[in-house]
Amino acid sequence: MELITDKVYEVREFYDWALSVSDDRVKDWFLMQAYTPTIVLTVVYLIAVWLGPKLMENREPFQLKTPLFIYNIVLVIINFHICSELFLSSWRLNYSYSCQPVSYTDDPNEMRIAKALWWFYFSKLVEMLDTIFFVLRKKKNQISFLHVYHHASMFPIWWIGVKWVAGGQSCFGAMMNSFIHVVMYTYYGLSAMGPGIQKYLWWKRYLTMLQLIQFATGMTHAVVSLWLHCNFPEWMHWALLLYAFSILLLFLNFYFHAYIKAKQRKVLKDGGEKQDLFEVAKLFNIHSPPHECERK
Repeated sequence: MELITDKVYEVREFYDWALSVSDDRVKDWFLMQAYTPTIVLTVVYLIAVWLGPKLMENREPFQLKTPLFIYNIVLVIINFHICSELFLSSWRLNYSYSCQPVSYTDDPNEMRIAKALWWFYFSKLVEMLDTIFFVLRKKKNQISFLHVYHHASMFPIWWIGVKWVAGGQSCFGAMMNSFIHVVMYTYYGLSAMGPGIQKYLWWKRYLTMLQLIQFATGMTHAVVSLWLHCNFPEWMHWALLLYAFSILLLFLNFYFHAYIKAKQRKVLKDGGEKQDLFEVAKLFNIHSPPHECERK
């Protein structure tokens, strides 16, 4: 028991020390004073993922067409704001996307980057509603391990990013991810409008490919930064590489089953149906073309 108490005390000491060297610019921003609210909100999300389907089991699914459309449009706006702020501010500051240390100054453009990264962090809380909508609409097949793992991890991870490294190398990954989310939530917003629009949305597969490219690019960005010994916490790059690799594997697995395996199943099914028709034709002796039967 004493050993556990000592370990808890050591962790608490480390946490207090880490807070003392965090970015002063963000310390008074919403949810940034301590890690506890972020962890609590993440736990509430996980409880909702577990409990929600049980509560909906004997209920009719909600349609939520209009709320879904509004929700997706709001996320398009938020992500467009984040992407444009990060791009324009980093361009004005002549950021290097291969190696850019964090500047903790009150320069207006640096502050705009820090605020955009806070919005990126906060957007990960908002995006947890993706799962809540799935629960309410009884789309249980959409609530995969990949889906929950991604949503439950991004929010607490980016609290750390904003708390200590709100700028520099953090800018590139957030800018790239927010751009892809503009495309993604545009797709979901259009899809929410119903079958009349859904039939024109042929580009879902390419959206998944874009996400895969994003993870590979993010990992390359981290490797280059490590190779150049960039003045940025190395442990964060290693953590990013490990996390991005896990997400990349899960997305590759999803892509394989959703597109490659599904296509194979469709080919086999179509082939099976043709074989069945051939067997029926043989059974009734109608394998010859009609005009040849007439000649007989």
